[in-house]
Amino acid sequence: MAIRLPRIVTSKKVPKGYFAVYVGENQKRFVIPVAFLNQPSFQDLLGMSEEEFGYTHPTGGLRIPCNEDIFLDVTSRLN
Repeated sequence: MAIRLPRIVTSKKVPKGYFAVYVGENQKRFVIPVAFLNQPSFQDLLGMSEEEFGYTHPTGGLRIPCNEDIFLDVTSRLN
């Protein structure tokens, strides 16, 4: 069963008002709204990223060290 998350984009281009994140061991790329940055649950994910990787992200997008399922669960609650 697929879950449709209309505010998460999986394209190569990053539209205005969005930014790229790379999630999980396979670094799956998601393009998400910058509005997520203000949400406490997403800020928790950012804290995990800071602890794991610091502020250097050579992929050009932010790496988030959590399971893809957890990421999708958190972001689906923000929609």
